[in-house]
Amino acid sequence: MIPTKIVGRNFSCAMFALLLLASAASAQQPPPTSAPPTAAARGQKPPPPLGPNGTRDPFPNPIPAEEGVIKVNFVEFATLPEVNGLPARPMLMSYEPGTRRMFVNDMHGALYSVSLDGKAVTPYLDHQDPRWNIQVQFQNFERGFQSFAFHPQFNQRGARGYGKIYAYVDTSNQAPKPDWVPPGGKMTHHAVLLEWTAKNPAAASYDGDAPRELMRWERPFVNHNGGQLGFNPLARPGSDDYGLLYLGNADGGAGGDPMNQAQNLGSTFGKILRIDPLGNNSTNGKYGIPKDNPFVNDSDPGTLGEIYAYGARNPQRFAWDSKTGRMYMADIGQGIVEEVGPVTKGANLGWRVWEGSYRFVAGQEVSLDTPRGDPKVTYPVVEFGQLDPLLMNSSAATMGYVYRHNRIRPLSNLLLFGDNPSGEMFYVHADKLPPNGGQDAIRRILFNDKGETKTLLQLIKEKNIAQGKKPSNRADLRYGEGPDGRLFILNKNDGVIREIVP
Repeated sequence: MIPTKIVGRNFSCAMFALLLLASAASAQQPPPTSAPPTAAARGQKPPPPLGPNGTRDPFPNPIPAEEGVIKVNFVEFATLPEVNGLPARPMLMSYEPGTRRMFVNDMHGALYSVSLDGKAVTPYLDHQDPRWNIQVQFQNFERGFQSFAFHPQFNQRGARGYGKIYAYVDTSNQAPKPDWVPPGGKMTHHAVLLEWTAKNPAAASYDGDAPRELMRWERPFVNHNGGQLGFNPLARPGSDDYGLLYLGNADGGAGGDPMNQAQNLGSTFGKILRIDPLGNNSTNGKYGIPKDNPFVNDSDPGTLGEIYAYGARNPQRFAWDSKTGRMYMADIGQGIVEEVGPVTKGANLGWRVWEGSYRFVAGQEVSLDTPRGDPKVTYPVVEFGQLDPLLMNSSAATMGYVYRHNRIRPLSNLLLFGDNPSGEMFYVHADKLPPNGGQDAIRRILFNDKGETKTLLQLIKEKNIAQGKKPSNRADLRYGEGPDGRLFILNKNDGVIREIVP
């Protein structure tokens, strides 16, 4: 059964209270447990009063629980090893075509290869190996081995990118001098961009030497760290974008971007960066800055050439549409709006002036004044509110893919995304994107399971019980892709990789 809330957010609070009292008097039972407790009952302070034209919920129409639902079939494809009794925490799964293997990371530090039939999950590289002295910092749930990317020439012998793998890792090793230091003098850990070089790309496990460090950041807070690494899979040899590495780098953490890093073109925080990992014209000489990056010739000498787009808050996932070539990114909101939007060269994505289509006021408020009112800002194509009845506290958008395949026909030509904690999977039509953002076009994706329709979180809870573990209260959804339109669903709470099948 699909869990739904009894009460919609537009229902009268006074009427709801009267109904609860009547129900309790007649049935001698406590009020329904689905009614959310007040802030006081949870031991929290009530939210502050709203300012002029302020709102905590700019979307009056909830995402439909039933209308337009796509139901998909699935199999349990593979299982990742536990780490000290804890489930793996995968962030990314991708296919490396040269060696015909899929790879998936665990934030604890390991990179695994996965056979195409899912039967073999093999440790490929462990960042925790003492030989490397990386000291992966994976505490606080947002830190760890964040992402990886294989150079498109990984399996091309003689090419400059032969054997190259890139990794984005949070580390407790703070001895090396960082390249990027935010203002304020606070530090919790460092983050590094690493280049590994395999001697034999087809080997079952990594056989190269210690990694080369390309960049190092001093992180001011424990949250909002690195995002995804990725090469544009549509770029062909000889094109301007071929072999260039994109990096999603969050605003540095805390809340509200307190140091205003995302709008600062002299900072790498809150940005999508684009570099040539095999170049050397950067300040530290360890990577290249592409000559066609948008701010390379900026008149302000303090503007960084590494920046491709700015104004991001926590860009953990991005993907390209193989039909249009457009790049999309999911950006996690502060307290009101979650968003998916296009990323173009030189774009201002809005944060912290804007949270989605609305002016940012504070963690629990956006303003309804002049939504999408700055023509210089690139606004989301779709967004959803954290108070939607389908979601839970602390919503966080995650990007999937623009699915341009026929393997899973119901998903063809859809932009796939979701909510990370709840595990709710969503779609909008990629060729009929909402012209003004909002969530009215959003519909759900659910799983068929033994004659019932279930959410990802329900599947995880049931798997936890079968594992003899306490059922998880969150999913931590990530999408993964394989060859020929194969689509996978990852989570951080039961170790199971599920494949959506026809």
